[in-house]
Amino acid sequence: QSTTDLERRRQRRVKVVMLGMGVRRLSRPAWSAQHRAAWLSASGDLGGVPSPAPQFPGGEPTAPAMRAACPGPNSSSMKTALSQTQETGAVRFFVDLEASRGNYVVDVDGNRMLDMFSHIASLPIGYNHPRMLRVFQDPANLPLLAHRPALFNLPPAGWPERIQSTLMSVAPAGLTHVTTQMCGSCANENAMKAVYIAVAEARRAEAGCTEPTQEELDTCMTNRAPGSPKYKFLSFHGAFHGRTHGCLAVTHSKAIHKLDIPSFDDWPIAPFPALLYPLEEARNAAANAEEEARCLVEVGRILDADPDVVGAIVEPIQAEGGDNHASGDFFRKLRVLLKDRGVKFVVDEVQTGCAASGTFWAHEAWGLDDPPDAVTFSKKMQIAGYYTRAELVPKQAYRIFNTWMGDPSKLLMLEAVLECVKKDRLVENAAATGEVLQKGLHALAQAHPGRLSAVRGVGTLVAVDLESGAARDAAVNALRAKGVDIAACGSATIRCRPGLYFTPTHAAVFLDVFNKVLRESFE
Repeated sequence: QSTTDLERRRQRRVKVVMLGMGVRRLSRPAWSAQHRAAWLSASGDLGGVPSPAPQFPGGEPTAPAMRAACPGPNSSSMKTALSQTQETGAVRFFVDLEASRGNYVVDVDGNRMLDMFSHIASLPIGYNHPRMLRVFQDPANLPLLAHRPALFNLPPAGWPERIQSTLMSVAPAGLTHVTTQMCGSCANENAMKAVYIAVAEARRAEAGCTEPTQEELDTCMTNRAPGSPKYKFLSFHGAFHGRTHGCLAVTHSKAIHKLDIPSFDDWPIAPFPALLYPLEEARNAAANAEEEARCLVEVGRILDADPDVVGAIVEPIQAEGGDNHASGDFFRKLRVLLKDRGVKFVVDEVQTGCAASGTFWAHEAWGLDDPPDAVTFSKKMQIAGYYTRAELVPKQAYRIFNTWMGDPSKLLMLEAVLECVKKDRLVENAAATGEVLQKGLHALAQAHPGRLSAVRGVGTLVAVDLESGAARDAAVNALRAKGVDIAACGSATIRCRPGLYFTPTHAAVFLDVFNKVLRESFE
């Protein structure tokens, strides 16, 4: 599928959803009493839904407050200064970290906004959480904060126990080993390397070899087979797995990520299901099942035609690509299809991991009989890395390696996050709040005919489409101007990526502001 094909399928999806709602496109429809009544009736008391989680410890603001444009003059001045030494095109605004609290971010111009972007889904428990601040105030932590070690050469005392009490305490079922890394791209890149190494070692063993041949040792030094085998990873259209060299080869979300970078042009790309939402509605079931079956057939065809494909990587939700979902049935069948052909299965949970999906790992909801071979993580986990089965651990040192291999201070931060997740029931909170977000967005779609479609999500990883990319961009800017900082993805999608203390009360604030933005765009 080309980008044009994907856009055509998205437009078909929007059209079908809108026709199913009995909606006709209107150029600039008026915000009528009927629309207002629809919103009030459908939304109900969304903010009154109880949260399993307590209020943010120590309190936080209750509403946005905008003093200036965003970005304002102070942010603009700082951006100009920074542009003298860095590329700054992606800078949204500069943050006053000291003034920010809980779910509310404050910029350097004094604007207070509800943060539904959370630093690209990487700020797990909000701003200035007392438990997180204690990580840096506790004298017992000073040695780990003051010394950044070469972890795979000289780990600090107590490191095995810390790994067990943090990372391994939330390890995906069936995965017994963890390798820490620097970032999400590093995690995906090295998980793919672990697959190559494991496959090569297994094939040598099958041939009766216990060590690499001299020919392999010689040819790998000049990037030739057999020492540098022609192994490939299968990926999916719309995927995003990072910006390192190997990760770009399996990334297919936006051209700007890949432009001018050499790549592996024979690595296969399979179609990812372009589904009709809501997934749970019976009227969409037949079409969605047909679409998922089509994609699985194509995956099977690719694998049967190319024995050099040794691994496949997939996101539980294609985040950057447009918050695209597939059913648990699709992923279960994909797992079986890969297993039957001896292809390793890597699940990229960099953006979906750590409680936001309503389960700790999003792939838990698939109900797999056989777990993935590797699961990668970063963002809300604070430290990056990947979990694997034992057979994906290299037998020799320095095969998966860099100087730092993570950062002990980030594991201290993860300790704080996991304590909050467990004590304050943040997994359950994400599930409950996600239901409120989806209910509210469905209500807005009814109240603003032709503007919103394809409401979808798990936990607070919720998204909605607008009628065009231009309309989406205008809505994101208008939301920020009214005090909600939120993200875009795909061609016309707004995605919610709040922190884990984001409750139904915060959801109601967002929905009220979004309603005002949509209403004013009618006038």
